[in-house]
Amino acid sequence: MKLKDIYRIAVAHGMDQDKRDSKELARVMANEQKAFDELEAEDKEFFDTEKFTNPYADTRICAGDPEMEIRGLITGIDMEAAEVLLADRLREKGAPIDLVLSHHPEGPGFANLHEVMLMQADLWADQGVAIGAADALIGPRAQEVRRRIMPANHYRAIDAANLLGFASMSCHTPADNSVNAFVQAHLEAAKPETLDAVVKSLRDIPEYKDAAKKGYGPILVQGDGANRPGRIVVDMTGGTEGPTDALNRLSAAGVGTLVGMHYSEDHRKRAEELKLNLIIAGHISSDVIGMNLILDEIEKAGEIQILCTSGMVRVKRT
Repeated sequence: MKLKDIYRIAVAHGMDQDKRDSKELARVMANEQKAFDELEAEDKEFFDTEKFTNPYADTRICAGDPEMEIRGLITGIDMEAAEVLLADRLREKGAPIDLVLSHHPEGPGFANLHEVMLMQADLWADQGVAIGAADALIGPRAQEVRRRIMPANHYRAIDAANLLGFASMSCHTPADNSVNAFVQAHLEAAKPETLDAVVKSLRDIPEYKDAAKKGYGPILVQGDGANRPGRIVVDMTGGTEGPTDALNRLSAAGVGTLVGMHYSEDHRKRAEELKLNLIIAGHISSDVIGMNLILDEIEKAGEIQILCTSGMVRVKRT
């Protein structure tokens, strides 16, 4: 399987699982083409033209020829320089590893993580928040995240992969879209009647069951377990946490319970004020579900050896 095929499969599955419809995704990509066309000639070399066909700025091939044949890959939630060295050691012992596949973005995906946050406005609008208010809420928060990650050493792991001859790729929002849709469908089918039942239902999913046994499984962090959850919304995609003020809008729109990967203490306190229930399903375990769903699609397309590390626990659903 070629590197470009793995990349295209990940992006295509992310778009298929996106809460936004195909028309909106096409609009987003067309706007990027328009922005590029309007640039001065000397500025065009700095524009990421992948945006014309991939609406997820945090998902990119970071190193390697797209035409490169991939016999096997090693994947994990965070694939930093230490994991790249692990891949090299395993290759020395005979593992056919050609690609280091990270969930959390590296390189260009990390530098531009803030761009995918804008999709949160559409997710809130789907729950009844006015789109104008949603856009106004997410814009400043996205810029805050941009400023926070600007000083990071974005290419450290990619430089290591390059020196050791590995291809490198990150797959963030496509996996997050996948787990978001999967867990929402699971809870809608389960119809839990209490908040405690929501937590128990999540533990029926193998990745969350594994995490619970390891001590970091799903947990109710705001609300009384005996209470009814009301409208349950899974909140697991869109780059990273949105602003706390979004909780006000979602509560006013009738959302009773949010199920997310993680919430800050500020988010928990705001939810407590609003009497909005919060359940943390688990960060790494949620990421693992999303990546497993992507890996299922990759394995459907061809034979490839997959090794897991850095929090990944392979669960196949095909």
